Amino acid sequence: MAKADALAVAAGVSGPTLMEAAGRAVAMAVMRSHRRCPVAVLCGPGNNGGDGFVAARHLQAAGWPLRVGLLGTRGKLAGDAAWAAAGWQGPIEALSTTLLDNRPLVVDALFGAGLSRAIDGIAGEVIDRINSERLAVVAVDVPSGLHGDSGEVLGRAPFAERTVTFFRAKPGHYSVAGLERCGVLSVADIGTPNRVLDRIGARAWLNEPRLWRRHLLREAVDDYKYARGHLTILGGATATGAARMAALAARRAGAGLVTITTPRSAMPIYQTADPGNLVTESDDAAAFAALLEDQRRNAVLVGPGSGIDERTRQAVLAALGARRAVVLDADAITVFASAPAGLFQAIRSPTLLTPHEGEFRRLFPDLATVAGKLERTRAAARLSGATVLLKGPDTVVAAPDGRAVINVHASPALATAGSGDVLAGIAGGLIAQGIAPLAAGAAAAWLHGESALRFGQPGLVAEDLIGGLPGALQAAIRVN
Repeated sequence: MAKADALAVAAGVSGPTLMEAAGRAVAMAVMRSHRRCPVAVLCGPGNNGGDGFVAARHLQAAGWPLRVGLLGTRGKLAGDAAWAAAGWQGPIEALSTTLLDNRPLVVDALFGAGLSRAIDGIAGEVIDRINSERLAVVAVDVPSGLHGDSGEVLGRAPFAERTVTFFRAKPGHYSVAGLERCGVLSVADIGTPNRVLDRIGARAWLNEPRLWRRHLLREAVDDYKYARGHLTILGGATATGAARMAALAARRAGAGLVTITTPRSAMPIYQTADPGNLVTESDDAAAFAALLEDQRRNAVLVGPGSGIDERTRQAVLAALGARRAVVLDADAITVFASAPAGLFQAIRSPTLLTPHEGEFRRLFPDLATVAGKLERTRAAARLSGATVLLKGPDTVVAAPDGRAVINVHASPALATAGSGDVLAGIAGGLIAQGIAPLAAGAAAAWLHGESALRFGQPGLVAEDLIGGLPGALQAAIRVN
């Protein structure tokens, strides 16, 4: 964002012009969302504080009663922040907890997205009181203490009911901490030319259907089942429900055919389940590899209920060795935890890994210290050579080339057994249709969330997600 501001200035938009637009946007957000009431505007020593001074000026002009507090001294303000403070004609108090007496509405303009150290001292005391008294907060750019890139909380951060950011949202807004603390997020146009995005080289997108929905539209009148792909799923002998749900989800997502291959002992269970799922036998790796001699089996899903054993490990290597498009979930990830390099070396075809946080740590232990989920997922994709979908309320899908999508289109109701198996099945069904892993992972995450949101909560179980997929697909195609 600092580069965007610099490029905007180079393009002829002055710093004060940007700051004036930003502060006015904050003031307008306050006036739209609240009735007139006492306001405490808390300004920091940088440009975030400058935005606060501009917001205070506009609120004062509209007749709102204000107190303005500053962290530091007015004489130490520089640049655009000093310009903004000069435009404020009211008193400026030293930042203190007494600014919060009588429970005012708080405009948090202390620190912006680029904060690099933990908040302590008087700023920390003020934030602690805001949170303990649950004061209403409108945050400028980010709630102070939330890192704009990593989404981590540096010491503390207020829980805002509304956050106003500028030009584009930041990755931190969509982290778990950001989702908890930002409240309603609005992105204000402050005059930054859109063309600066090309100069910045932004490589992360918020997940929405317009990124990938063109891949879902199959309108050829001569389409047939093999043109829609044949997904082969490695079924296990015990947790048989996982593969069965994944298979049905893959078919709902549009795969032309889905085969579950299973040990002989479990075949009756799979054969008496959903009649549209094909079932075949493979007791060992050799039998599984023989299935892949049929070139029409263009995609493979391994992991849901397959078992953490040598059969699963060898099936993964066989699928990768056959250069099939592959989705690896659950057991197929955990089985390589002791020797992840062997998996990474085998990845030579389109591959999507779909770990949750625990599986991610097992497969990528050296990335535990990388700050922020977005960068951890990107690093994992670079290291493995696969596209990585790291699940959670802030799911991140990252490709080895650094492109990434953040998905927050989800529901807490997805925290139920089998939900991940359905997600893997959706992704497998999309990849079987020839959709690249990044687009397939992003689409699967959105459709998974849409299906849950349509069902609502409480009472959702994983099986309900599959029935919701047709409506979710239709919504993805129709949505603007």
